[in-house]
Amino acid sequence: MTSPDPKGKSADREFDYLAVDDFIGTIFCARALATAFEIGLIDFLFQNEPAAPDVITRQLGRDSRGMHLLTGLLLENRVLANRQGKLALSPEFAHVLKFRDLLEMKLAAANFAAHDFLSYFSSLISRPDEFMGKARFCRLFSYGKCFEASRENYESTRQWMRITTVLTKYEAQACLKYHDFSRYRRILDIGGNSGEFVLRICKSHPGPEAAVFDLPLVCDIGREHIRSEPEAGRISFIKGSALSDDVPVGFDLITFKSMLHDWPEKEAGQFIARAAQSLLPGGTLLIFERGPIEGDGAALSYSSIPMLLFYHSFRPPALYLDQFRKAGLEDATVTNLYLDTPFFIATAKKKV
Repeated sequence: MTSPDPKGKSADREFDYLAVDDFIGTIFCARALATAFEIGLIDFLFQNEPAAPDVITRQLGRDSRGMHLLTGLLLENRVLANRQGKLALSPEFAHVLKFRDLLEMKLAAANFAAHDFLSYFSSLISRPDEFMGKARFCRLFSYGKCFEASRENYESTRQWMRITTVLTKYEAQACLKYHDFSRYRRILDIGGNSGEFVLRICKSHPGPEAAVFDLPLVCDIGREHIRSEPEAGRISFIKGSALSDDVPVGFDLITFKSMLHDWPEKEAGQFIARAAQSLLPGGTLLIFERGPIEGDGAALSYSSIPMLLFYHSFRPPALYLDQFRKAGLEDATVTNLYLDTPFFIATAKKKV
């Protein structure tokens, strides 16, 4: 069992993209930054910096007192810097703009999920099942709408897939760093969503071919997502339900990326057992998941709210190691990571 940094003291800067959370620390920071994007302030300064406050106000056609409040909040949050009376993007914020898709997604998710946190936190603490029924953010992930093709179902599915795809784009960096994917020929990602996880693997390694096994509308949207990528010819989508349909065979690596926490422990164990059965002899099963969020609150910020709403869903890796054992897998390993919250990579092999 290995751990690059179990407490996250240094690993919080192991990957550059993690710096986006520095600018989403409080509700004031997040709301002001979201507004700065919405009214075009960030783009204006990116193209024209530095600029005097009155010039910015006039060019954007905004209220001067409101802009004074907004820019004050952005200066306090180090989004902006004052350069001899003119405003510019700070060097630190200019750096995280490289990860703009992640920054804007996390801003939107945190601002949306904040309502659930403020309104229903007592239910999250004392009646988790009741909370999951109330929370609008949690209800976004409605897998029941992923079977029948309709405009409403496609849009509903696309909405939550945008969130998971952007997160996976960046989180995959850690799994690629701490696990060697070059040894595999054929990879199956169960519940693989838009195909972003296997896309990142294929971009990093020219050898493997990959398949995503997921619900029908998810596969349709996934094909659209990777269609223009050079690696698209190496990635296929297989429609089905891992709960009821046969798991595809012929793969020497089967992965679960941020999928098992969506299901009760019993069903998660069934997924692992069925994946182990279909895995080629000598093949590897890999789980890349969030671990339990620490309860002391030391590492929590406003940007953590969306994941905190799933607090009860994130399990320790020991549970999955036990399920590996029950499925007849061997040589189990765990690598603990700290990204924006605790993560782990758990692997085991099928006997030859």
